[in-house]
Amino acid sequence: MDLGIKGRRALVTASSKGLGRGCAQALAAAGVNLVLNARGAEALEATAAELRSTYDVQVAAVAADITTPEGRDLVLIEAGQVDILVTNAGGPPPGMWTDWSREDFIRALDANMLTPIALMQALMPGMMARGWGRVVNITSQSVKSPIAQLGLSNAARAGLTGFVAGTARQVAGKGVTINNLLPGIHATDRAISLDTGVAKAQGINREVAAERRAATIPAGRYGTAAEFGAMCAFLCSTHAGFIVGQNILLDGGAMNATL
Repeated sequence: MDLGIKGRRALVTASSKGLGRGCAQALAAAGVNLVLNARGAEALEATAAELRSTYDVQVAAVAADITTPEGRDLVLIEAGQVDILVTNAGGPPPGMWTDWSREDFIRALDANMLTPIALMQALMPGMMARGWGRVVNITSQSVKSPIAQLGLSNAARAGLTGFVAGTARQVAGKGVTINNLLPGIHATDRAISLDTGVAKAQGINREVAAERRAATIPAGRYGTAAEFGAMCAFLCSTHAGFIVGQNILLDGGAMNATL
């Protein structure tokens, strides 16, 4: 399918690895020029070089911490007038509700709620003025089905979801859509981290922990960054202009719900 976005320009944050990279790769395959961001310069530059050579698109790379004002300024200067924004940031560490201080919550909110909001506030006015734009926020399945040990993520991502729910309806008339992608477990570094934590707690090896988790998913496996990226690219396409303010779950059927 021709997504109709060849020649558009996109900013994808936390895009050197994992789901962010999957989204960047799918957009590059559709002919979109990219501004990539991550904290680690080496992995970021490697991803940028691979996408340039594979898809013959323009790829700029900005190594910066997008969760800080200084980092956002650097990224936004390079981004300029983008048509597509994909926000992503690593999730906060797991734990229990008794473990977290106010500072822990502030860090989680900064990374997973306030940073995406700041990027939308910076870039959507230009999209609206030009009459076209796409925003996709990578959040979590936890906004539909909270995960006890990921309380920091539950709180921050639920806040972002509430902001998008109202804002998406205000900007849709200007040709700008905002939607959220809610990943379940995917074969990324995040999954390795979570499985390692479970393995330590249960006294088993990580491979066994991963097998047990996969067995709880109706699809019988973890998702891939490529299939996640394909959904992201579709939401950024010309075909998705009537999808507004939605929370699309990609979890292999793990959440057992009718609606």
